[in-house]
Amino acid sequence: MTRTATITRATFETQIELTLDLDTQGIIEITTGVGYLDHMLTLFAKHGRFGLTIQAQGDLAVDTHHLVEDVGLVLGEAFRQALGDKQGIERYGAQFIPMDETLTRTVVDLSGRPYFVCQAELTTPVLGQLETETIPDFWQAFTNQLAANVHISVLYGRNTHHKIESIFKAMGRTMRQAVTINPDIIGVNSTKGQL
Repeated sequence: MTRTATITRATFETQIELTLDLDTQGIIEITTGVGYLDHMLTLFAKHGRFGLTIQAQGDLAVDTHHLVEDVGLVLGEAFRQALGDKQGIERYGAQFIPMDETLTRTVVDLSGRPYFVCQAELTTPVLGQLETETIPDFWQAFTNQLAANVHISVLYGRNTHHKIESIFKAMGRTMRQAVTINPDIIGVNSTKGQL
């Protein structure tokens, strides 16, 4: 079974082409025009052991909001498509990831029901080109398209860069855990018979 997806999305605000491979630690090539976002998505893919390529353009003359949110949306859609009927997947993932003085917890349930909680105090308003308030928007869009239950909590920390980096690393590892196929799981990991 090949668990891959390629999504192309074009609007008046953004143009995005994304390819995701859940099972091959292949190429990671991210180009969004926002260097900090590229770095975070590379960390997400590397620590999640995903193949991920993204080519994206957006109305950065306005700000980064449309681009960041739409990349999150397309990434969530790619995971949803690549997972198919979710036969045999673990479904749940949870990780604690430190980044120097920061500690972050992320928890995911690939339940088919979108619900998002983010507890993160991002006190530096801009990192590079990126408005840091767009980070929760990215993960909200991801959650909605994936139709998952996602909880992100930065438990403590001082440096905003470290907080955001720990979120992306933790979410990579959490998603890896949740999408992993367990041969001991017969069918779908739900008493409902579907996710």
